[in-house]
Amino acid sequence: MDHLTIAANGADLHVVRAGRGRPLLLLHGWPEFWLTWEPVITRLADRFLLIAPDLRGFGESSKPAGDFGPEGHARDMLALLDALGLDRVGIVGHDVGGAVMQPLARQAPHRIAGLFFFDFVYPGIGARMGAPDRLAEIWYQSFNQNALAPILVGATRETCRAYISHFLRHWAYRRDAFDAVVEVFTDNFLKPGNLAGGFAHYRAAHAGRVAMMRGEAPMLPPITVPTCVRWAEHDPLFPYAWTDRLGESFADLDLALFPGVGHFPHREDPDRAAGEIAAFFGRLDWA
Repeated sequence: MDHLTIAANGADLHVVRAGRGRPLLLLHGWPEFWLTWEPVITRLADRFLLIAPDLRGFGESSKPAGDFGPEGHARDMLALLDALGLDRVGIVGHDVGGAVMQPLARQAPHRIAGLFFFDFVYPGIGARMGAPDRLAEIWYQSFNQNALAPILVGATRETCRAYISHFLRHWAYRRDAFDAVVEVFTDNFLKPGNLAGGFAHYRAAHAGRVAMMRGEAPMLPPITVPTCVRWAEHDPLFPYAWTDRLGESFADLDLALFPGVGHFPHREDPDRAAGEIAAFFGRLDWA
């Protein structure tokens, strides 16, 4: 794997590149960074060119000066593709990465051969996100916006490890999915600016999520890029029932349940995740 620093859209983006073939851009979620994709990268590098950036605010990439959300990340990714000389790519993502893929597909559909999502937020979830029985799961979205959050979480190595590992284990159905890298993830989020950099997404996305829960989100035409969604069977954060309105956001949709996993299919069952990704992009015809 090659580690690169690419200047794009006024930021220095850390990118891991591996493999050969048609290019796939891998977009991580929170609390993650490029390393979350390593098991998938090792399984696909013989068939695809894998490009796994740290989104702005995460990992070794530049930190935003203030709030920085999906629209900004989408502009970063377009600039990154330009800097890498890539005219057209497939994109894989989940969680925050899935939020970035939607404006990216609307801004530049001609640059994208296909979209592959694991569990993510989309407008059709609506008021269900804030229903009373969901409050015990989404509390972190409010906490992460608080100015105290990076201070409290980053107070000691123990507090940082406890906070980050809580989500990696609680959201996973296969609880040991991140055990081998918990210390590496802790090291990552203890680096200057990384906690606040990741939390900036939640501040930037807050107004849009509130509008979604109130039913006030703007009605946008469906994305026409070929789309594959594999939604986890046991995600405590985003239940599979919430896939019922995906057809309103994606005109060309291949949806199926991903069995036996929680919020992180790419870490919990990387063999199947890689197989699903390869099968989808293998069906698409792009140069």
